[in-house]
Amino acid sequence: MISYFITDSDGQLQPLAKPMKGCWISVVSPSQAEVERLLYEFELVPEFIKASLDEQESSYIDKDDEAHQTLAIVDYPEEDDSSDWEIDTYITLPIGIIFTKDYLFTICTRENSTVERMEHGKVKNLDTRYRTQFLLNILLLISQEYLADLRQIERMSEATEKKLYEKMRNKELIDTLVLSKSLVYFSTSLKAEQITLEKILRSRQIPMYEEDRELLEDVMIEIRQAIEMCNIYSDLSTKMTDSFSNVINNNMNIIMKRLTVITLVMSIPNMVYGFYGMNVTGLPFPVAWFPLLLSALIAAAAWLYFKHNSGFRS
Repeated sequence: MISYFITDSDGQLQPLAKPMKGCWISVVSPSQAEVERLLYEFELVPEFIKASLDEQESSYIDKDDEAHQTLAIVDYPEEDDSSDWEIDTYITLPIGIIFTKDYLFTICTRENSTVERMEHGKVKNLDTRYRTQFLLNILLLISQEYLADLRQIERMSEATEKKLYEKMRNKELIDTLVLSKSLVYFSTSLKAEQITLEKILRSRQIPMYEEDRELLEDVMIEIRQAIEMCNIYSDLSTKMTDSFSNVINNNMNIIMKRLTVITLVMSIPNMVYGFYGMNVTGLPFPVAWFPLLLSALIAAAAWLYFKHNSGFRS
């Protein structure tokens, strides 16, 4: 789907029926016919379109001097609707932002809340007349979405941890691993975006004014905060998983110790009856009640010994 928007004189984003110079062209999950239109009508660089529609693409910035076009790939966070897990999982997907001489494009493979908020005018200072500022506001919006999703992951992680304290089950441990996977996606994308921002700041591929630099610094602060939060939550998740794994191993050792003690105690009557079952003479009290009494006494003594001296309860 291809939509057109432009900022009016009052600073409000307005939809258009057809493209006009200086407008923003939003491309979401384009069909093959729409891709061909981007290639032939708007003369976009084919590699730029391909990169924008590649879900495995990481954040970077590129420029084609011959076509006078600049591409910025930015990863945004998105809840994974295709996941089979009960707990919410997150992935990151690329959005391509392309500057041409007459238009500004955003291209993404799926419908998402980021572009929807932009199209419905819910993003402040989104002005198609100032391209660099437009790009930086998109980056600021995405960084805020990362922070919001990270807080949601933190809440789910705390809820899972409480359930593990109450009753240790495989489901909660798997949920923890799933959340850790989401954090890995976030961490990888955020670090790539930080590198992209630093390149924008150093290079001249995108023209910048003093106001743009201040906005860029704000975006970089948000990205750094998101990276720090992601690292903290990843470390906590790893330590929590390791701790509960140690608890499980310790519980297994205790169970094996108890089973060993029970096996040893239960083998005592077999040994006693084995002696009295032999065809030999000279055994004390060769009557039926004595092996039973002797087995009970030795088993009780062994049980008390192991119970108080071998850490049976630990």
